[in-house]
Amino acid sequence: MPSAELRQIRRRIRSVQSTMKITRAMELIASSRIVRAQQRVAAAQPYTRAMEEVVRNVSAASGSATHPLLEQRQVRTAGVLVVTSDRGLAGAYNTNVLRMAETRLIEMQREGIDPRVYVVGKKAQSYLRYRGYLIEHAFLGITDTPGYGDARAIANALMNDYAEETIDAVEVFTTRYVSALTQTATRMQLLPAVRPEGGTGSAGYTFEPNAAAILSRLLPRYVEATVFGILLDASASEHAARRRAMKAATENAEELTRLLTRQGNQARQAEITTEISEIVGGAEALTRG
Repeated sequence: MPSAELRQIRRRIRSVQSTMKITRAMELIASSRIVRAQQRVAAAQPYTRAMEEVVRNVSAASGSATHPLLEQRQVRTAGVLVVTSDRGLAGAYNTNVLRMAETRLIEMQREGIDPRVYVVGKKAQSYLRYRGYLIEHAFLGITDTPGYGDARAIANALMNDYAEETIDAVEVFTTRYVSALTQTATRMQLLPAVRPEGGTGSAGYTFEPNAAAILSRLLPRYVEATVFGILLDASASEHAARRRAMKAATENAEELTRLLTRQGNQARQAEITTEISEIVGGAEALTRG
């Protein structure tokens, strides 16, 4: 009958192997999702670039036309949008964004700015609520496959509060997708909207009714497109980070299984040696008797 030590090692091996099956499955799921996420990021880029070009040209043609979303105000109350995931097991993906956002929230409080927090993802909601921050709006269940409707809901909530002067600016803390191996925590200004630089005036276009009226209609769509790009980048970053984390966990589980198997073999060998010694000793005692 195996000794207590050997039984314990075997139980640990079975436990590690069960965990390894889960991490390998999650790695495969993340690998399949990251491909679709990358495709969505690539598919959205032409629309975003075209929107930027149109806004740039219309803005140049409109001259000094103003819009509530372009209004620069003294910042007394700032909106902070923090984009994280709904689920964990994604390495440092959430930690990097939350650390950067919390550092900025502390800076705002020291500067006398009242921060209002908007979150995307359960991880940001639970962390910041635990830290004592009041959550104005929480958008949950959209990080895996964000849609344009989700971006519109987030953008409308922020633009309405900005237009009503509930907040004087909006900063976004999210993760920018660079590659499958590189994702960077990023801070960016969303409101007041920044006019795209450049532009060639009317660029040969005739605006009807006029450039200022068109700009007022385009700016909300421009903000929506920006938020949609943020969500897509964050989704691709989340899946890439989770795949990398689960791959590392699977490799660690395999290494731990090999180590425990070696320990188990050594324990079994010691058991066999002890049994042989006992048999030999008993046989010698019988012979002498």
